[in-house]
Amino acid sequence: MGDRRRRGCCPPMDLLRSESMQLVQVIIPIESAYLTVSYLGDLGLLQFKDLNGGKSPFQRTYATQIKKCVEMARKLNFFKEQLLKAGFSASAKPVMRNKIDEDDLEIKLGELEAELTEMNVNGEKLQRSYNELIEYKLVLQKDGEFFASAQRSATARQREMESHQAFEESIETPLLKDQDTPTDQSKQVKLGFLTGLVPREKSMAFERIIFRATRGNVFLKQAPVDETLIDPVSGEKMEKNVFVVFYSGERAKNKILKICEAFGANRYSIAEDLGKQAQMITDVSGKLAELKTTIDAGLIHRENLLRTISDQFEQWNLTVRKEKSIYHTLNMLSLDVTKKCLVAEGWSPVFASKQIQDALHRAACDSNSQVGSIFQVLHTKEPPPTYFRTNKFTSPFQEIVDAYGVAKYQEANPGVFTIVTFPFLFAVMFGDWGHGICLLIATLFFIVKEKKLSSQKLGDITEMAFGGRYVILLMSLFSIYTGLIYNEFFSVPFELFGPTAYACRDLSCRDASTIGLIKVRDTYPFGLDPAWHGTRSELPFLNSLKMKMSILLGVAQMNLGIILSYFNAKFFRNSLNIWFQFIPQMIFLNSLFGYLSLLIIVKWCTGSQADLYHILIYMFLSPTDDLGENQLFPHQKIVQIVLVLLALVSVPWMLLPKPFLLKKQHERHQGQSYTPLQSTEESLQVEANHDSHGHEEFEFSEVFVHQLIHTIEFVLGAVSNTASYLRLWALSLAHSELSSVFYEKVLLLAWGFNNVIILIVGIIVFVFATVGVLLVMETLSAFLHALRLHWVEFQNKFYEGDGYKFYPFSFASLNDENE
Repeated sequence: MGDRRRRGCCPPMDLLRSESMQLVQVIIPIESAYLTVSYLGDLGLLQFKDLNGGKSPFQRTYATQIKKCVEMARKLNFFKEQLLKAGFSASAKPVMRNKIDEDDLEIKLGELEAELTEMNVNGEKLQRSYNELIEYKLVLQKDGEFFASAQRSATARQREMESHQAFEESIETPLLKDQDTPTDQSKQVKLGFLTGLVPREKSMAFERIIFRATRGNVFLKQAPVDETLIDPVSGEKMEKNVFVVFYSGERAKNKILKICEAFGANRYSIAEDLGKQAQMITDVSGKLAELKTTIDAGLIHRENLLRTISDQFEQWNLTVRKEKSIYHTLNMLSLDVTKKCLVAEGWSPVFASKQIQDALHRAACDSNSQVGSIFQVLHTKEPPPTYFRTNKFTSPFQEIVDAYGVAKYQEANPGVFTIVTFPFLFAVMFGDWGHGICLLIATLFFIVKEKKLSSQKLGDITEMAFGGRYVILLMSLFSIYTGLIYNEFFSVPFELFGPTAYACRDLSCRDASTIGLIKVRDTYPFGLDPAWHGTRSELPFLNSLKMKMSILLGVAQMNLGIILSYFNAKFFRNSLNIWFQFIPQMIFLNSLFGYLSLLIIVKWCTGSQADLYHILIYMFLSPTDDLGENQLFPHQKIVQIVLVLLALVSVPWMLLPKPFLLKKQHERHQGQSYTPLQSTEESLQVEANHDSHGHEEFEFSEVFVHQLIHTIEFVLGAVSNTASYLRLWALSLAHSELSSVFYEKVLLLAWGFNNVIILIVGIIVFVFATVGVLLVMETLSAFLHALRLHWVEFQNKFYEGDGYKFYPFSFASLNDENE
């Protein structure tokens, strides 16, 4: 069918119909299976079918290899996390093209993971020890200061007491002293102490809980640490206080220990003797210096290891992803009974047969296989996938169509016409050549920086705008074109193509905005005459012009849709759809709205004052009445009666014959097999009434109801869809009026104050209003309305959109997913 499609005088249109597809079977020797799938992945033109759908992933042939790939992917994710934490970029180096053996890569990744994990563990231990020693040193310093201060205070107090006792000595004193000495020694209490650090935010609560738990039988002293510390347990940065608690008894000690544990206080033991404390500070400082040197050396070694990993990460990652995709594809192949061959089935374009066979031959040679792969085409009734060869320019337009529904295999593709009609209908609603130039500048930036931006990570909205840069390019160019027709530059008209055709009746131009203009020159050569701007009749004139233009564009596009349904029916050899769908639809639509379009053109050409509303309404209500002043051409009444009759006849023409002819056709072909896939079409006798084997009974009632719904939908849709195209007029008017309001009520108003500050503020407000409302919101609004006109009003005339996309096994898609 692809050859038949390409015969003729005209060159082929690759986007008009999808590529001819074929179901192929490949029998691959098991020793060359890996290389075969790898070469087919490089080619990217074969979509494999899963022949092991009934098996779980663990029951498939290459489940072990996939498990290994998953494990390697886990290690690579671990490396990626470590690289990001260390500030390395995983894609800083270009991908190397050297072939890496899977087993060697697995061993290497395992060694690197073990080494990096060990370095992380050792580094964490050393860092924890370092943080503990830092805290220990601070505790020794702060508590040393506290003990030294307490000792000085106690010594001074003891001297004061001794000097005081020397003055009060008497004869009884030795007797009393001898009696009291044993009593004082028995009453002496041994005090213990605990010291450490507590988070500063918890210090007050810590002190309060200890006081309540011991009923005040403790002495607690706290001193803030000036620097921020890293907690050895949690690894978080926090501010802390050094504390020391003096207590009496084991019960008090146990309570304090539990409170310290609850508050996350780190405890450290120190000696009471100040000399020993000084020696401990010296020892701790020495250990800190040694640990710092060790940690720095470990960090340098770890950084070198991560740099080595970073240099080859992309290559390893791509290799693992390829390996996993190859084995996943191999798992879709069925194992031959002899277990010496793998059988693959899949869809490929017809033009790719030679390339696939070359890839199979290369794989057999490179794997030293004694037997080559067998390639054969299968005949099937299964609908093939849809594949369009697009480029960076046509791809976004095709995506607009695919968002509605993927085209059925080889039906007419709206994407070809969308390339022109979509930006044009957008521009009809967005017509202002000043705004169009702004859009053009923005999209030219994307196009000039295309290579740079395509390799960067963009935001969601920027990514969307960048992906549709060529759509926006055409939208802006068409907006400039329609803006020149409307003669609007930020709502300001210019005499670009010559002087205006109108002049004032007198020198004063008193009534220039009402009725005081007369035509003195030839008609303005292109677009709207600038003299219309600001006149009393500007809005009625533009409303009439844009409303009629919207109807003409809508009827033309709907006719294009119906004509495409004819080409679909002819391509699929469905004569029923030509005689009982295309012809009555063309008659019905053009009897009503085609005739209205003709009246509009005749009225423009003749300058008649006829009321088109009156003509169209009374064409149905009173077709035999005299037209009077509404007559535009001779025999108009007879033409209208004929058109009404044709419209009435076309409705049962669409509804009744097709179901009965389908039933008759089914009875004639009952018991026969279907024709090959290439000559199947969308008719109901194939799709609605049979399964893939053709054993279901023909349900006449379902077919008739389906046809009834289709007929009612078209008849009502002809009216509603034509009215829907009036959105072109409405949005164009709204855009023009908003632009005029911003210009007159913001910019001109600020200019009229003769104040520089007010003028600057006015310009800023005008710029932000223009960008925010007209260039962003109005662009989005016009885009969505143009989208609706294509999806609903245009595509429902011929487009089924119930196909499925061609997703070949390709390594190129792995790179796209990775990005």
